[in-house]
Amino acid sequence: MRSIMVTMWITLDGVVQGLGRPEEDTRGGFTHGGWGQRYNDEVMGREMAKAMTRPGEMLFGRRTWQDFITAWGRLTDGNPVTTHMNAATKYVVSRTLEDADAWQNSILLRGDAVGTVADLKSQPGRDLSIIGSTSLVQDLHAAGLIDHYTLLIHPLTLGTGTRLFEGPAPLTEFDLTDSVTTTKGVIIAHYTRR
Repeated sequence: MRSIMVTMWITLDGVVQGLGRPEEDTRGGFTHGGWGQRYNDEVMGREMAKAMTRPGEMLFGRRTWQDFITAWGRLTDGNPVTTHMNAATKYVVSRTLEDADAWQNSILLRGDAVGTVADLKSQPGRDLSIIGSTSLVQDLHAAGLIDHYTLLIHPLTLGTGTRLFEGPAPLTEFDLTDSVTTTKGVIIAHYTRR
């Protein structure tokens, strides 16, 4: 059985919305887009590059997959992260997409997210990683399908925005397996479900 690993950039008050740029995700009137950029440093870059060197496949919700096409799918900069993102098999879970032809190596998973991902997880193959895709992660967490979290905990609060753990979820305990602190105070914490 495959494992599902989630990587999320998160504030101290649990917000995961719009870290990259002002216009990234303004749903609900969110005005704090781009909050994560000033916290990038060499330590974070090194840790994220390490994660990208592990073999695996990726899993996305529709919205994040479409955003990543713009951010990564058209780049040819030789960056190891870009190379990984474009070469990896990418599963996109959606009820509305017609096809997944817009980004190489993408496979459309139609239907109910929990059911289709549970089926994919039970099949032989490489582990699955999720970057972003908050709604998908919330659904999979509530169904007990997430095995590992890497949380990049940023030293700020926003007060508004989509939070990672909103809504119903089962009691789930995790063990801290590793952590690194960046030069800008971001704690990169790795958790594995007990």
